[in-house]
Order: sequence, then structure tokens, then C-alpha cells
Amino acid sequence: PEQHEKSLVYQRTRPPSIHYSQGALFGDNRDNFTVIGPDHPVTASLGGDAVLSCHLSPRMSAETMEVRWFRSQYSAVVHLYHDGQDLYGQQMPEYRGRTELLRDDITDGRVSLRIRDIRLFDKGQYTCFFQSSVTYEEALLELQVAGLGSAPGISVEGHQDTGIRVVCRSSGWYPQPEAQWRDLHGQLLPLVSENISREADGLFQTEIAIVLTEESNQKVSCCVRSPRLDQERESTIYVLFFPRVSHWRVALRVILPLLAVLIVLAGYCFWRQHRVKAELLTPLKGEEPHVTVINGHVGEFPFDPSDQPLPPALTLILSPVDVTLDPNTAHPNLVLSEDQKTVTYDDRRQDQPENPERFTTYPTALGTNGFTGGRESVIRTGKVRLTPGNGHWAVWLRDGKYEACTSSPRTPLAVSVRPRRVGIFLDYEAGEVSFYNVTDRSLLFTFTDTFSGTLRPYFYVGYKEEGKNTAPLTICPVPSVAGCCSVDRTDLGLICALSCMAPV
Repeated sequence: PEQHEKSLVYQRTRPPSIHYSQGALFGDNRDNFTVIGPDHPVTASLGGDAVLSCHLSPRMSAETMEVRWFRSQYSAVVHLYHDGQDLYGQQMPEYRGRTELLRDDITDGRVSLRIRDIRLFDKGQYTCFFQSSVTYEEALLELQVAGLGSAPGISVEGHQDTGIRVVCRSSGWYPQPEAQWRDLHGQLLPLVSENISREADGLFQTEIAIVLTEESNQKVSCCVRSPRLDQERESTIYVLFFPRVSHWRVALRVILPLLAVLIVLAGYCFWRQHRVKAELLTPLKGEEPHVTVINGHVGEFPFDPSDQPLPPALTLILSPVDVTLDPNTAHPNLVLSEDQKTVTYDDRRQDQPENPERFTTYPTALGTNGFTGGRESVIRTGKVRLTPGNGHWAVWLRDGKYEACTSSPRTPLAVSVRPRRVGIFLDYEAGEVSFYNVTDRSLLFTFTDTFSGTLRPYFYVGYKEEGKNTAPLTICPVPSVAGCCSVDRTDLGLICALSCMAPV
């Protein structure tokens, strides 16, 4: 990296642009220092975490210094440390709640900035700025982001020339990926078309096609690769037949319709299976949004006489549970109603007794109901990432996008109709937690895992920001002992989940 000197003629409100490395200010030799950062870009995955590090040379304590991370301008603050504490008043809105200054080694002049939930907006240059009582210095770092897209989808799209046209599609990549067709031996196959386009969210999708002929009749694979991450996704297809002479064309015309009929029948059976499950959920009444929670205890499913009749084969499988909120777990900023069915976020902290069960970081509360035995193990204090590995099986609405909280990256959910009621179906023995859009009776996502402890409903109501998340979340009764949870809003940041209370 290039090194250069700076004079004391320095505008603090607009620091000069610099290169990757360090500079120096000269005064008393005891106060001279340089700031050193990495000499190469830092790469992070979309939805994951990034850590940017820099340190002072020679080694000295930075506890009493100002440490400022900013973007293109001095005032574009990403994170600010001053007088021994983190200050958030000047922080850019895009980074609120996503940054953390790691200062375990600050007495040696070493600090790191952690940025969570990486987005496309985060890519670019960052300045690490140190200021003592007599001098200041900085280093420039670059953050690159990358996104690993979906597994390639392969489709056969009829005849072309003397063969069959096969198309491969994949989306959700960043930056632009490389896409290839390979034969059984790993040799590249010539493409007849290639189209790489950018989607509305800034990510890339790719579509490549080949024509398979009788001579190339074999197993072929579509590979889409991220050069930045040096990772790829691959899908394979094996084509068994080609039109050689006219009687093959006749056979193909017979086989393809039969195949289409089989696909339709399989799709219908799949639809019926999930439709039957959806019919067990409380039917929509009026226009209020709801979230329905169902568990997997054995017993008859009570229902309103005005509802559609339940399939006999399933009446002994499912039983709804009357869910109430547990006040001992509610975050201090949450206000619960007397019947413990309604929860609202309040900017004022409530006078609540301290106990180890209470959530203290996020506006969260658990349901009192627990499914299967075990002791509690979910973290209540500090920041924790919602993943199955951390004992959470969750879907959320965040920044207008619906996602399943899988391990990094998150899994986008294809939602055609905005959910106003979400059903949660738990089959503990089978190790499945399914989330349904009850508004259009479609499956949103299914987690498959092995449960080893108690599961409890987990509700995150979101912060009140820019007029959002102002209405309460309500768990309302259903006929007999059933229960549902309603949210009288559609713009909320909401997490619906089951949390695992596995044995410690």
C-alpha cells in the first residue's frame, strides 16, 4: 500500500481522500502514529456479517481517542466511539442496530467494526479514523459483498433444429455470475443463448440454453459460479430419448402429453395435501390480519359449525392450543393486556422485575405454552441471530420482504398474496415446522429438523420507526380451546416463530 505524509492543514469536517494504507502527522514524537488497515478488500456474503479491522502503529492505547468509521464523507458516520463509549446520534440510519465496535484489544490500538446483515448498500469504501488530543490519522478499507444465488432450475422446452432445447435458470446472484453447461466428463457445451439480467433488488439472474442432439445424449449439468466467493451451484438432467426418425417424433408427441398429465396429477395431489392442512386453520373472518399458532398434540380439532367440515383422516392428528403471552419473558418496552392476549411496543420502559427469563435486547415475548419436555436454553440477553442452529425456526417480514430465517443467507419467500394471517403447524415427532399463508391458503416454508426439548411460540413485534409497527399484536380466541394471534397492521417488522428450549 502507498504511504504519504499529511500536514496539519486538515479540514476535520471533510477529510481528504486517501489510499488503502496509512499516513502520518508529525508533532511531538510521543504522539506520532499511523493507522494501518488491510491491503486488500474484505469480502462478505449478503445476509451475513463483515468485520473491518485497523490498528495503530506503533502500538499504543486508543481508549481515550475518538475512533470514527465513516463512508465517503466525514459526516457519513457508520460507527462512532468517543470518551470511552459508543455514540449513535450521528450514525447513518442505514446502519442503526447493525454495527458493533469490537474493542477487546483497544489498549493495544486495535479495533474492529462488525456490520451485521450485509446488504448491497454496504459495499464500497470505509475510513477508519483515529484522533488523539493532538493529532489524527486514518486508513481506507474496501468492503466487497457477494451473494450466492439459487440452485439452477432446468427445463426442457421442446424441439429446436435436430435436437431438444434445454434451459437453465438461476437468480439471486451478486456480482454477475458465470454460467456453464457441462457434459458427463466435465467438458463445456456450446450455448445457443445466454441472458444475464439485473433484477429490481440489484441481484443478477442468468439463463443459458443448449440444444441436445442424439450425439450428445447423456447426463448434462448446469453450473452457476460466483467468482468472488469461489463457490458454485449445480443441477443435472439426464435426457433419455431424441427424435431420430419420424416414428420417434410420433412417440415423443405421445409421451410428452402423458408426462404433462402425470405432472398435473402430482401437482394436484401436492395441492390437495396442503389444502387439507390449510382447512384446519381458523377461516378468515372480516379484514383483520391474523397469525394462527397450531401444535401437533393428538386430539380432536374443535371448529366453528359455520366452518367447512374437516377431513376425517386428519381430525385425530391436529389439536389447536389456546396461546397466551408469558409476562415473565416480555421485553421491558412491551405492554401486555390483562388477559395476556395483546402486546404493544411502548417507547417508555415498563417497571418490570428483573428475571433471567426476560428478553432484554429485542422487543420479544414468548407464549406460555410449551410443546414436549425440556429445560430452557434460548438466549434472552444480548444479540443472537435467528437460525435453527440457535434454536429458532422463524419467518419474518423485514423491509417489505418475507424471508425464512435459515442459516446465512436467508431464504426469500415467494409471496403472491400478502399474508394477513399466518398459520404455524408443528409436527414434533416428524421434525417439521411449517408456516402457511392462510390468506390464500398456500405453504410459505417448512423447516425440517430434530427437536430435543420444549418448543414455545416466539413473537417479535418490531420497533416503532417512521410510523410503522404502531398497532398491537393480539392473540384472539378461536372456538373451544383454540387460539390465534392477530396483528391489526400490514406494515410491521414481524417475526413469527417457534423457539427451541432444548436441554442445557
